Amino acid sequence: MRKFLSLLLLLFLLYVSLPIIETKIDNPKIQSAINTVQTNIDKVRENPEIIALMEKLQTEFTQLKRQLNQAIDDSPPKQQEESDLVAKPDLNTPDKQLFSVYNIEIGDKKETVEQKLGSPNRSTQNEYGVKWHTYHEHYHNFVMLAYDENNKVAGLYTNQDLIASPNGIKLGSPKEVVRTELGEPLTAIRKGLISYQLQSNGESDLFHLDNSYVTIFYDKHQNNQVTAIQLIAEELEQNKKQYYTESNEALKKGFEYQLFDLTNAARIQHGLGILGWDEEVKVTARGHSKDMAVNNYFDHTNLEGQSPFDRMQEDNILFSIAGENLAYGQVSSIFAHEGLMNSLGHRKNILKPEYEFLGVGLAFNEKAQPYFTENFFTQ
Repeated sequence: MRKFLSLLLLLFLLYVSLPIIETKIDNPKIQSAINTVQTNIDKVRENPEIIALMEKLQTEFTQLKRQLNQAIDDSPPKQQEESDLVAKPDLNTPDKQLFSVYNIEIGDKKETVEQKLGSPNRSTQNEYGVKWHTYHEHYHNFVMLAYDENNKVAGLYTNQDLIASPNGIKLGSPKEVVRTELGEPLTAIRKGLISYQLQSNGESDLFHLDNSYVTIFYDKHQNNQVTAIQLIAEELEQNKKQYYTESNEALKKGFEYQLFDLTNAARIQHGLGILGWDEEVKVTARGHSKDMAVNNYFDHTNLEGQSPFDRMQEDNILFSIAGENLAYGQVSSIFAHEGLMNSLGHRKNILKPEYEFLGVGLAFNEKAQPYFTENFFTQ
């Protein structure tokens, strides 16, 4: 095999150098010999076995490039053994608000927060026109925070055991307890002269408490227990005038990375290793999201009859096992993720122990509705 590759290299060098040689040599006999070599090189180049070999080499090169990219990617590798040593913080009962996350409340100063948590692992655009800042230790003690123009906490989210409240509501509390303590959830939210009706599917409740909008998410597959919480300051929510935020490149990238981080935080919460970000398969995922958004359909099989696996193979993604999750129409990555976790097939992909890599691709349709595609795989 090594000799054959050396021969291919020699032939390639001859091929690219022939035009130069031809301009330097006028001897008819030598020119004839050169023409013969040229013909033989053309035959080699057109040989089906050679073509197949070159395609294989190209695929292997693509795999090597992906592995090198993964080695230098800023997303942390799987470190379940190391991250098992991360301690959960002691949670204190909040003294200003009804809820705190990681002992942080709406209105706390950014400076105070980062004295506790350090710098964020990632900062990305969200649907409120500000950024979600993620803080975690290998996705343990995972929290997302948003700050207002005065650098005060205006948004909080976690899907881990970091919730504290004087009424005892925490991760794992039953829905019945939440509603007993907080009353009936909102059925609409009013912004100016417009009242937005909330779609009730039983997967979350929205409450207006302490000048904040509190969304409690429930896990349908764990007896409707609390699985996550989002708190948004009233002013930040009211400043969001449209149901769907106008699409832009920063928001697209933000939603993609947020869904990736949320997935890894959920895996850690369920005792699994984290996934590495894969840039190549993100391109595949984005392509499918864009195709659905442009052509107004929602399906794992595209209009050309290609499955997720066909699309990945077409993009030279090497995998032994793979899966795809789709979501459409949710206002944010948080709502998309919580919805996927309540759909059994999608949940299995998120929590599949064998997966190693994930790429998330997003596109917006003309109504600014997002299409989310997650592609999971193992090489």
